[in-house]
Amino acid sequence: MPITLTDIRRAAERIQPLIHRTPVLTCETLNRKSGAKLFFKCENFQRAGAFKMRGAANAVLSLSESDRAKGVATHSSGNHGQALAKAAQSVGIPAYIVMPSTAPEVKKRAVAEYGAEIVFCEPTLQAREDTLAQVIARTESTFVHPYNNEQVITGQATAALELIEDSEGLDAIMAPVGGGGLLSGTALSAHYLLPQAEVIAGEPAGADDAYQSLQVGQIIPSEKPNTIADGLLTSLGDKTFPIIQEYVKEIITVSDEEIIAAMRLIWERMKIIIEPSCAVPLAALLKQADDFAGKRVGIILTGGNVDLTSLPFS
Repeated sequence: MPITLTDIRRAAERIQPLIHRTPVLTCETLNRKSGAKLFFKCENFQRAGAFKMRGAANAVLSLSESDRAKGVATHSSGNHGQALAKAAQSVGIPAYIVMPSTAPEVKKRAVAEYGAEIVFCEPTLQAREDTLAQVIARTESTFVHPYNNEQVITGQATAALELIEDSEGLDAIMAPVGGGGLLSGTALSAHYLLPQAEVIAGEPAGADDAYQSLQVGQIIPSEKPNTIADGLLTSLGDKTFPIIQEYVKEIITVSDEEIIAAMRLIWERMKIIIEPSCAVPLAALLKQADDFAGKRVGIILTGGNVDLTSLPFS
């Protein structure tokens, strides 16, 4: 069944006790620099530090009581694992998080602090999937996919729902793309509530599988991605890709240098903490600024779970 506006609104009501309605901020300096009027949806202020709390909360709260009692499990390099651990902790159920040994230390610590059982694995998709299968066999927990899950997509769509409600008309909405959970949810909310608005994604050039997928009309797997944007390394899913194909106008790729420059701008000018993946849409807008000149553009700032000991501009 397609995800409807009613589904998105119900998800917003369902998750309200577990999330923050994050602010929408503006910045005159960035407006002047870009030539557009920018509205930043600050999911870096979200519980667990990222928009992923929305999808995780919706998935957890949509489970039956019997399934809930057995807990939830996932594989994640960071933000989804943190979010699922936090959502599970909030309702008093177990969470089992498979993490690559190379995940940022700040994200490992946060998952542990939220009470989840962490199982480390080698940093390959096969290792993540194999280890997760072992965990689920042992615990009988429910797998909550980081993005290729309708409850997760519907939860992520609530960020754009709020952005649209709080911004009084937008010409475009931008989000980054990795697995596509946020982008597909954003595209659905825009389709239902702002059908005239363009939905445009930013993607690292070193992990441009979504861009390639749109070009050829089928999912191109992410193989050996190389980018500072560690939250955008995964491939699109069979649930996210069709939505993106239908409702996303364009994916703009940006270099790591452009990502770092945009990240620094937000730190310096807006005085807020964001992680590299979060800066990708602004980097994309600045790269193609002429396309956005004079427009009102909503940008979802996805998260702020950055390792302060290894900042790219320190």
